[in-house]
Amino acid sequence: MQVKIVSTSDVHGYVRADDFRRPLLNDSLGLTKAATAIKQIETTSAADDIILKIENGDFIQGSPLTNYIEKVAPDQTGIYRKLANTIGYDVRIIGNHEFNYGRDYLEKVLGDDQTILNANIIDTITGEPFIGRPYAIFERQGVKIGVIGLTTKYIAHWEHPSHIQNLAFLDPVELAAKYISELRDQVDIIVLAYHGGFAEDLVTGAPLERLTSENQGYQLLQLPGVDALVTGHQHRKIATVAHNVATTQPGYRGDNIGVISLELDGKQQIIKRDARLEPTGVYPEMDSVAQVIAPLQTAVDAWLDKPVGHVGDNMQISQHFLARLQSHPFVELVNRVQMAATGTHIANTALFNDEVRGLQNAVTLRDIMTNYIYPNTLVVEALTGQDIWDALNQNGRYFVKNAAGELAINEKFIEPKVQHYNYDIWSGVEYTFDFSRPFGDYVTTVTIDGQPIDLTATYEVTMNNYRAGGAGNFNMFASAKIVREVQIETSELIGDYIMQHPAIQIDQPKNITAVGYEHIKQTLLTD
Repeated sequence: MQVKIVSTSDVHGYVRADDFRRPLLNDSLGLTKAATAIKQIETTSAADDIILKIENGDFIQGSPLTNYIEKVAPDQTGIYRKLANTIGYDVRIIGNHEFNYGRDYLEKVLGDDQTILNANIIDTITGEPFIGRPYAIFERQGVKIGVIGLTTKYIAHWEHPSHIQNLAFLDPVELAAKYISELRDQVDIIVLAYHGGFAEDLVTGAPLERLTSENQGYQLLQLPGVDALVTGHQHRKIATVAHNVATTQPGYRGDNIGVISLELDGKQQIIKRDARLEPTGVYPEMDSVAQVIAPLQTAVDAWLDKPVGHVGDNMQISQHFLARLQSHPFVELVNRVQMAATGTHIANTALFNDEVRGLQNAVTLRDIMTNYIYPNTLVVEALTGQDIWDALNQNGRYFVKNAAGELAINEKFIEPKVQHYNYDIWSGVEYTFDFSRPFGDYVTTVTIDGQPIDLTATYEVTMNNYRAGGAGNFNMFASAKIVREVQIETSELIGDYIMQHPAIQIDQPKNITAVGYEHIKQTLLTD
């Protein structure tokens, strides 16, 4: 007999095999394809095998579809339950991005869902999990399986306080240990479902990133009594057995499902552990899931294709490395939008990933929402000149120079997780990177309006709410430095700005100078 724990994570509202971009399209993803892959596991398993299905968080935010539901069709939130029920998830976990639309919205969408497991997000007034229950016990074929639901506690560092009012994000490792002790004598198998990932190498424990409490998967692996660990959040593709615990992390947008297999003997003892990922792109879409979403998807497509305005012929991005090194008219547009909305003269933003292709001259809402993919709002912080200098040096860490003098991307921004979004491009300041200097100390000049920056003076800088909390190792940014905020999503501000400026023409920015390298690594010049 085998117990198979099948999981999706970080679907982010990508239900159909459609990433919403036009004319480019990635169709090797989607919940409809993941559903078929899950069904294949069910139909090819032995009659006495036990299948447990887990949705591991970040389900209701992250795509144009989820934005449409929240903004335009709030009466359609029940679609998330219909989708989950159609697939037949036994367990659902709360992701960090579930809070992006606020606590009230989350309670509306998930509040009475009996499959929600949540051990460590507590209502400070009641002292109980604010939705869901800490764990569930499933008894099948005479085998008792305990599943504990956990979420990264780092949400409070990112989310706007109004979205998490009266909530405490407790340590998932401590709560897991507590409930493992409670469950151990009641069940045969213990599974942790954690919307979080790994900050350390799964085998050696060597740090892979700056150690915070964001990703505590390695610590969960060390807890006595754990048989399986389902993870997510980082969008990594992981399937292994480490420290005698089978663990998975199934990517992003339903492009993989995780499959953990625990083989049992006649005494219901685990005699073999295995973990693998099943890519979903080769599977057809499941008709029953597609039918649930079809009318709403049609409405979303019509909404996305509404014309917004024109921005000129130079805002398409084909060479992302160069755009990050030298800035780009599209980046300058986003920064101008941010500055106009907040009344500042300095701003920063990122090219979040290499799927950002910029804008054609005639812009639709689809173009905006598939280029600015996050529901960020804007924050203005009062920063010293030294803060700005330090932030630019932190950005410089995105680049490394090899022995041949080639300039390339620092592998820490690629592995174990792609993090282009943690490199910001600034407007309103002129700065120079000299890559002949020591790593982390590339910045040689910073000027504002032609004058050297005053390291002791204070400047107002606009950034997104994610960065404003210091995320991405920007320790010079902090909530204590916030002077004002604009609680309108940036994608909406971009659309409004384009409509208000019908003849936008932005030249290639020239505020960034890069010297001290021989040439750019050629493989980075094309996608």
